[in-house]
Amino acid sequence: MKKEDKLGIPETRQHARKRKQKRIRNWIIGILAVVCAIAAGVGLYATYLYKTAEQAANKAYDSENAVKTTYGEFNGKKPFAVMLLGTDTGALDRTEKRGNTDTIIVVVVNPKKKNYTMFSIPRDTMADMVGDDSNDVQKINAAYSIGGAKMAMKTVSNLLNIPVKYYALVNMGGLMKLVDYVGGIYVTPPLTFTYSGFPFKKGVRQHLNGQAALAYSRMRYDDPQGDYGRQKRQREVITKLVQKLATADSLTNFSKIANNLSSNVKTNLNFPALKSILANYSDCTSSSDSDYLHGYSAYVSDAAYQIAPTSELQRISKKIRKLLGLETATVSNRETELNTLNEAAGFKFGSGETQNYTIYDQGTTADSVKSGKTSSKSSSSSKSSSRASRSTTDYSTNSSSTDYSGSTNYDTTYSYSYNYNTNPFSGGY
Repeated sequence: MKKEDKLGIPETRQHARKRKQKRIRNWIIGILAVVCAIAAGVGLYATYLYKTAEQAANKAYDSENAVKTTYGEFNGKKPFAVMLLGTDTGALDRTEKRGNTDTIIVVVVNPKKKNYTMFSIPRDTMADMVGDDSNDVQKINAAYSIGGAKMAMKTVSNLLNIPVKYYALVNMGGLMKLVDYVGGIYVTPPLTFTYSGFPFKKGVRQHLNGQAALAYSRMRYDDPQGDYGRQKRQREVITKLVQKLATADSLTNFSKIANNLSSNVKTNLNFPALKSILANYSDCTSSSDSDYLHGYSAYVSDAAYQIAPTSELQRISKKIRKLLGLETATVSNRETELNTLNEAAGFKFGSGETQNYTIYDQGTTADSVKSGKTSSKSSSSSKSSSRASRSTTDYSTNSSSTDYSGSTNYDTTYSYSYNYNTNPFSGGY
């Protein structure tokens, strides 16, 4: 039976077809309206996210250490390096405005390999403070507290003969909240220990919130590898955090993450550079490698340092320069000069003993060292090292060795004991 119109006249096929087309058209218009509304909302949200990110980046930007970014520098084809510094302020009741950087990692992002490589530099590594007219050496973690980011970058650059143009300083206190904002991270501890009330069991995968992650990355006294073991756990936490930050889940707490970063990060990478890195290097976050500068325990007067042999400085330099697409260059600096003079005096790297290491005056020759006609300022280094120290620990090496990506074997097994009153190693954790 045919439908009738309002006047009771039977509806023709043509009228029925027009009414059906009108209904379909109304559906399409309705769907388009919903899509447009969603698109407008997404656009507004995207604009909000963009503005939030821009404000956070501008707040974190260190204009005092600004450097000129060359055209195409972050085009997704060229590798680049950033020095990551971790300060020991803002957590565990620490209130220093500019503390030592007990975490020092050179991160090289390589788009060809689609990964990034982290190179840790031990906090107690002996280094010439570049920019300090005294020409003295100290533990490398003091560079930032003495001369800020500029001295830290120049000191690391000089130590390894690598270009260090960019840096990012992370307040360890802010790390706790950042881990919480991404929903925590999972780790599998390499050893069993308890730190700051948080238990960790070897080989058991466990979820860490911010405080637990900080505790996991800070402990070193119960680790047989001491600070080297802690560096491995620090790199693990950073890797897990980067992976979580790179997921879409992080958008749910984007504002909190952005605000946290702006309050706890300082960098000389400006917003346009950060945008380019995010757009062109995001596929490099899924894979990572790591390495570290290996040193040997030695005493400079009453202070204990990690002394990196010249061969090890050269190994790390060569590896970083290769990742950056640079030719190998000889590492020749105050540190290698002192290594040569101390070896002339009988110092033996890898001897298995903690030896005395002398800071000779500049201009001293190997012949004068052998003849005993030298002068040194070891006492000056001992005094300066106190600025890089708060508590103490002791490392001693044995004679075992492991190959580290090069032709030289380095001792990596550590036994240790510590005494807060008498031991000269700096610590604070």
